[in-house]
Amino acid sequence: MRNFRRCPQQRRATLPFVKNSRSRPGKATATRRAAAGVVVALAGAPGIGVAGAAPTAVAFEPSTEVRHAAVALVQQAASAMAPPGARVVARPGALDARLKLAPCARVEPFLVAGQPAWGATRVGLRCTEGALRWRVFLPVQVQVLAPAWTSKAALPAGATLSAEQWELTDVDWAAAPSLPLGAGRVVAGRTLARPVEPGQALRESDLAARRWFNSGQAVRIVAAGRGYQVSGEGLALGHGIEGQPVRVRTEGGRIVTGQPVGDSLVEVRL
Repeated sequence: MRNFRRCPQQRRATLPFVKNSRSRPGKATATRRAAAGVVVALAGAPGIGVAGAAPTAVAFEPSTEVRHAAVALVQQAASAMAPPGARVVARPGALDARLKLAPCARVEPFLVAGQPAWGATRVGLRCTEGALRWRVFLPVQVQVLAPAWTSKAALPAGATLSAEQWELTDVDWAAAPSLPLGAGRVVAGRTLARPVEPGQALRESDLAARRWFNSGQAVRIVAAGRGYQVSGEGLALGHGIEGQPVRVRTEGGRIVTGQPVGDSLVEVRL
């Protein structure tokens, strides 16, 4: 039988092909990676889809109408707590830039339980019509502008206030947790617990608590309940400090606890 042998030219033409397919896997891997990159690029192109790939969702941004509805909701809540004639101004902020929300056909604002109605607060936004239901919180800054007593000059702590030191100007009642003293409050005769600056609104937290009576002093007791009120005399068993409960012995010898509310006056809630 004749022995057939490949010529050297045939070996040279065949061996490189075999060597490339078996001995150089890196090139094939690179080829597969390049092909995968093309698939990813096509999947991200508008109007082009890839079998088995999930559709890319566009990040949601609340519309102007949604923002206006959220502002109106918190303004209504703030107005219910504001003094008469106050002007409520609410400015919405921006959602967290890290949020990637699915598209939504209908978004409803809602008040968040436990959040204040004014100052730095938040209004909830929830998706009610969409492939994915979500809920986020939109920051809102609420100002409540109304007249309050402001200082005409710098005053030190311990100063006794007089009427000519103060004037009524519009201030933001929501700027601090403690409410300012409005037009219906008397500031004369009060004592400052801390210094105030010119133009600063006077708030209850700036004032020292009043001592309405001393321990051992005779006081009048007013007891109020549903639909009735009775009064009597008693003896204070402690100093009558504004905002602090005090024990009083009645004429009949009974000991009750009430709140000092005026000169030699104790109020007891039944």
